[in-house]
Amino acid sequence: MHAPSQAPFGTWPSPISAQRIAAGGKPLYAPRLDGGQLYWLEGLAAEGGRLVVMKAGSAHPLSPAGSNVRSRVHEYGGGAYIVAGGTLYFSNFVDNLVYAQPEGQAARPLTQDPAQRHADFELDAARQRLLAVREDHSVAGAEARNTLVALPLGGGPAQALAAGFDFYAAPRLSPDGSQLAWLCWRHPQMPWNGTELWLAQVAPDGSLAQPHRVAGGPTESLCQPMWSPAGQLYVVSDRSDWWNLYRVEGGELQPVCPMEAEFGEPQWVFGQAMYGFAGEHEVIATCIVQGLSRLGRVDLRSGAWSEIATPYTSFDDLVVGPGFFAALAGSPRLPQQLVRFDSAGSGHQVLASSIAELPEAGYLSSPTRLSYPSGGRQSHAFYYPPANASCQAPAGELPPLLVIGHGGPTGLSTTTLRLALQYWTSRGFAVLDVNYGGSTGFGRPYRDSLALQWGVVDVEDCVAGARYAAEQGLADPQRMAIRGSSAGGLTVLSALIWHDVFKAGASHYGVSDLAALDADTHKFESRYTAWLVAPPEDRERVYAERSPRAHVDRLRQPVIFFQGLDDKVVPPAQSEVMVAALKAGGVPVAYLSFEGEGHGFRRLETIQATLEAELSFYAQVFGFEPAGELAPVAIANKPA
Repeated sequence: MHAPSQAPFGTWPSPISAQRIAAGGKPLYAPRLDGGQLYWLEGLAAEGGRLVVMKAGSAHPLSPAGSNVRSRVHEYGGGAYIVAGGTLYFSNFVDNLVYAQPEGQAARPLTQDPAQRHADFELDAARQRLLAVREDHSVAGAEARNTLVALPLGGGPAQALAAGFDFYAAPRLSPDGSQLAWLCWRHPQMPWNGTELWLAQVAPDGSLAQPHRVAGGPTESLCQPMWSPAGQLYVVSDRSDWWNLYRVEGGELQPVCPMEAEFGEPQWVFGQAMYGFAGEHEVIATCIVQGLSRLGRVDLRSGAWSEIATPYTSFDDLVVGPGFFAALAGSPRLPQQLVRFDSAGSGHQVLASSIAELPEAGYLSSPTRLSYPSGGRQSHAFYYPPANASCQAPAGELPPLLVIGHGGPTGLSTTTLRLALQYWTSRGFAVLDVNYGGSTGFGRPYRDSLALQWGVVDVEDCVAGARYAAEQGLADPQRMAIRGSSAGGLTVLSALIWHDVFKAGASHYGVSDLAALDADTHKFESRYTAWLVAPPEDRERVYAERSPRAHVDRLRQPVIFFQGLDDKVVPPAQSEVMVAALKAGGVPVAYLSFEGEGHGFRRLETIQATLEAELSFYAQVFGFEPAGELAPVAIANKPA
């Protein structure tokens, strides 16, 4: 190893190129089991982010060529497929139809109307039907209608099972097929605010008899209902202020393993699972404690939790099979991987990795967990220092800081290795990944601290984190930028408008106009701002106070915007109106839009273009020359 050469922060040459990130990225989702066989979804960036079903032991996709295994229910989808009895059942994003594909045979449609979207499937083998959540968009101009339905495997019209609530999720059939449990909720609740668990007998004709509410309401969030092998119903509830595991006994919820830990996550997508049964008396589970994941087993008789030691620090989408369990797992040195563990947890096998080839360890930055005061509460973040085995900065120089506000805004930043983050640290940036008030992993009170405070609490915590990093000598206070996507875009713009800490910002398909968001967004989030920002009676006043669009004249710092032109969650007008106003106001601004991209970028060329443009933008704003050949992004109103 040669001695590191000296070069200013931001100018370091890095083997982690934008092209490498785009081409090498293989997102992994939704492991599923059929008997002892494991399946999962892989994203193909080279094919526009198309999702395919993979099977352990096979190098080729199981799903048909040209299909895209995604659902558009709630726009965010999830729960797009299951495999049962050797047959793949899936929602095809291309035409919104549901297909059945026995292994080795052609796929055939179970539905005919592309205006009817389906997700969160459950096979009712005895009655030869597929249970699903349906979102019906067939009435033009009307709000979509959500129901539970049964799709006959032999074709024909669906049977309606449950209706009347605004949203449904997680239809789960008991092992003997005699009962069905499900979740439902009404506007204006989001599923992490308030849901209900319902239970019904399945009548001889397949309809539901004696449906009744078991638990839940406007202030209790329930998720992940699941039946034990012997037919006892379990569910995760946050009635203790933590998403903990409960069993249903005598029509009541009984706590199983009380902990100050989260055994659940916000249900932005269908089909999430953080626990599974390893037998009648044992559960394998993952939970989040103060923003960090743990893996363990729960003795259902005593409620005792015992940790399972692995090299991973983040876990998601857990499934349990005969003699093994599997999960999506990662760590600061390991990217997200699909890992199969033996039942004891002592041995494991990597079945798939989101990154095919890792850079040398000397180019990877490991995070330090920071907690700091902000607005009368304690906020949390992960700090990543610059890391490059080939370079070091001149003595006394402090690195530029990139503060990241995650989307959601109920999401969670984890420590799993992400090359898109290491892209910055390997070039000499420090990164602060903030779990601001509202984030998951710290209990319901922390999550609820964002109630009516979106654009305030999240902004305060990002600003306080940046100031804290500067005070600790971890960053150059004159070279701090903030970036965020979706809800995080509003955080970016608000921070630039109301505070003087950041010298630049990047908004990826971000929110700028709250009233326009209400007018344009989809059903799932159409009442979300009543909880995040203001109730209807206060909306006009608070929106005027808090929408970045209403205060664009105060924004004087350079901003770059990225936008998918097919985005139905945060439509392009949210970015375009800000770009036009900043251009007219003489503020340095750049804008890149992408045909065929929706809410979140999936295509190889888009991923590469956005990273390179953002680096060029910061280089021009902060006045450094990035290494390598990098086409400068066009900045309107750029000072001479």
